[in-house]
Amino acid sequence: MTKLDQLVNELCPDGVKYKPLDEIAYITMGTSPNGSTISSAQSKGIEFHQGKTFFKNMILGHSNTYTSAPVKEAAAGSIIMSVRAPVGDTNITDRKIAIGRGLCAIIEKKGLETKYLFYYLNACVGEIKEKSTGSTFQAINTDDVKSIKIPLPPLPVQREIVRILDNFTELTAELTAELTAELTARKKQYEYYHNNLMAFGDDVPIVKLGEIATDMHRGAGIKRDEVSEDGVPCVRYGEIYTTYNIWFDSCVSHTNKGTKTFEHGDILFAITGESVEEIAKSCAYMGYEKCFAGGDIVVMKHKQNPKYIAYALSTSDAQAQKSKGKVKSKVVHSSVPALKDIRIPLPSLSEQARIVTILDKFDALTTDIMFGLPAEIEARRKQYEYYRDQLLTFKEAKV
Repeated sequence: MTKLDQLVNELCPDGVKYKPLDEIAYITMGTSPNGSTISSAQSKGIEFHQGKTFFKNMILGHSNTYTSAPVKEAAAGSIIMSVRAPVGDTNITDRKIAIGRGLCAIIEKKGLETKYLFYYLNACVGEIKEKSTGSTFQAINTDDVKSIKIPLPPLPVQREIVRILDNFTELTAELTAELTAELTARKKQYEYYHNNLMAFGDDVPIVKLGEIATDMHRGAGIKRDEVSEDGVPCVRYGEIYTTYNIWFDSCVSHTNKGTKTFEHGDILFAITGESVEEIAKSCAYMGYEKCFAGGDIVVMKHKQNPKYIAYALSTSDAQAQKSKGKVKSKVVHSSVPALKDIRIPLPSLSEQARIVTILDKFDALTTDIMFGLPAEIEARRKQYEYYRDQLLTFKEAKV
């Protein structure tokens, strides 16, 4: 029997009471100061936080915003919870801060351990989100916050749970950091090998895409509500960023509304995106069905090895050319003329095939590793959440 089991059997054998949050903690809802009182100068008042200033760790990160206006304050040691999207995100502040309308501060009353409450709020974040309403953005109101039910075992039980979860949190964080570092190293290793294999001497010509393309045309818009489970396979430009890698042979979407097509061997470019560093991401289609291309996609036809072209267009040099001259804003655009100017090495078709064979094998090996590592990271997260939830689940005492 563990120490926690002994404490539960001794101190709350018949279960624990579940109480509304406002009965066991002081709750302060944030308010937004007048814009003219907000400054980036630390000398201008108290550090100010709004909903978007959260960091993904237990202790609230620092803000570069300060306010001199009368504001709602959160004392050091308070739990800071977001009451606007993303609803339910929590941190603990180690200093006094001012909080905006998207946040609330929670600090314990007698009989409640702050970190116990922090862990419990994280465990029930799904239930908190379910309370949210709103069409433009999701939010929960003051009464919703006050009514969150919290199991309140005796303080020795709360403190033992905190001790266990502190240790488990630290161990999980260390392991996740190691796995993330390994994933980053594998990605860099692949990029280095890929870039070096595509580096040729003076005997290999460098050509513009416009010189080898037999046609380049833009797709036509396929709206979200025009995507269906059946119909003609199609690709929308966002899927090139999120779904497809160097090449693909089947589409995840279908439609009956498309007009512009692509087929086996064509190269697809996404010419609209949110990042200068990723703009004009491209991939080769290796399937054999004729498909529809959505808007903001450019289709390139050619007579080269399609996988080779796709690999050549995914090197760091090619991406630098795609990004050249683009200005970072809310949306980044490329164009057919810009794509035609991209220069790549073009060896013989037999050499292209040899390189593709090597890179396909290396890509498959690396992909297995890179899919395996995120899966391991996700498994550790789920293991942590399961163990945490088990520790925070109590039999409810009869009233």
